[in-house]
Amino acid sequence: MHDTLLLFGATGDLAQRYLFPSLLRLLGDGLLPEDFRIRALALSAHDTASFHEILRPRLQQAMPQATLDDIDALLQRLDYRAVDLRNPETVAEAVSDLAPRRCVSYLAIPPGLYISTCQGLALGGALEAPNRLMLEKPIGSDSDSAAEILHAIATLIDEDRVFRLDHYLGKAPVQNLMALRFGNTLLEAVWNRNHIESVHILVAESEGVDGRDAYYSRSGALRDMVQSHILQLLCLVAMEPPSSMEADRIRDEKVKVLRALRPLDAEHAARDSVRGRYTAGRIDGQPAQAYQPPEGSEAETFVGVTAHIDNWRWAGVPFHLVTGKRLGERTSRVVVTLKPVTHWLFERPDRHHATPNRLTFQLQPQENIQLGLMSSLAGPEWGALELRPLELELSVPTGLYRRIAYERLLLDVLNGNHALFVRDDEVRAAWAWIDSVSDAWKAAALPLQPYPAGSWGPAQAHAFLPQGVDQDPAASGGAP
Repeated sequence: MHDTLLLFGATGDLAQRYLFPSLLRLLGDGLLPEDFRIRALALSAHDTASFHEILRPRLQQAMPQATLDDIDALLQRLDYRAVDLRNPETVAEAVSDLAPRRCVSYLAIPPGLYISTCQGLALGGALEAPNRLMLEKPIGSDSDSAAEILHAIATLIDEDRVFRLDHYLGKAPVQNLMALRFGNTLLEAVWNRNHIESVHILVAESEGVDGRDAYYSRSGALRDMVQSHILQLLCLVAMEPPSSMEADRIRDEKVKVLRALRPLDAEHAARDSVRGRYTAGRIDGQPAQAYQPPEGSEAETFVGVTAHIDNWRWAGVPFHLVTGKRLGERTSRVVVTLKPVTHWLFERPDRHHATPNRLTFQLQPQENIQLGLMSSLAGPEWGALELRPLELELSVPTGLYRRIAYERLLLDVLNGNHALFVRDDEVRAAWAWIDSVSDAWKAAALPLQPYPAGSWGPAQAHAFLPQGVDQDPAASGGAP
């Protein structure tokens, strides 16, 4: 197990809100080595003592159950260095004394700083075997910039010591998609185009862009969310069964899905996609301001796109991918709609009004699984020929302890487990499809459609959303 973490971007929101609290919990649970060391690095001109004073209240706020002794135990293992990440020589100077240890370098920084930082790490000896490198996605902003970063890093460190992180893969409900698919005969038997009508993948956020405008105005929802989280969910839903749970066998199957995605073209851009930007509205009864990016920015805050996977299992099955900010509620779900039975026997409803069977995987905020069936048990007494929808629900008990994604992922890197991380060819394949969508939008001059904060996106979004989502009473509080 590696015993040293070089954490770049230590003053950033990600590190302060998630990474340091995750390390505090892992240390308290006895899951880190006795001699574990952390070096925090960022541009801000702090020394170790002043950084401790900044971090201590953040840890108390994030983990109120932690004692002062617990926090002190973490801080005693942590020192700070101010460093200009654009200058490889200063990076090398800041890490060279720890390079002989077994180091993991975690780059929680903008991708534009990856190359210079990695050059400094290599210059300081921190990328020599067996040291490891951990990168936050996105890797670049398009195929060209991703290829540049991948090539530059490949000259400095072997691929089998690089861990590209998409934190969605560390979430227990997301991992459970694989368990449900490949651990249950009932699901695997119908998991193909012969039985499935459509798949919806929805990642909705009620929060706005807020404090991320510098990044978001350049990326938008397509590059920020679809390229990462939503394509990862798509891969887990659509991949073929791997030959084993070994990391590269799983990642082989994910890459096959991405390579089978049909590129979007300008001719079908308006039919198969919609892009929007939220205007003023209301969230939970409170006013929400419109998103106003810098002049000239084409950043969208809502994307709906229908993807097609051109292979034997999924030919003809549409995958509707939707994400947006300032929507009616915070929710992530995968909805699989099955085809109707081949011969309908019942009087009421007639076959044209029967509710199709749907399997819903609710990933957040509460994890559960719903199976929608048609049953006479839900109808009136003696109504054997009258069917009504019946929901079977399996909910995870509230209060069940689950490690947050970053805890799981940090442990996996320290132990060298690649299964929940993204390989270089997967990055390239994902960006190739995302670029096809972006290029189709430009060629078709697809406009940004306005939608009020608290709603479920532009009017055109209805065709991409799971049935009933935008009429869900639980999503109240949107714009009137």
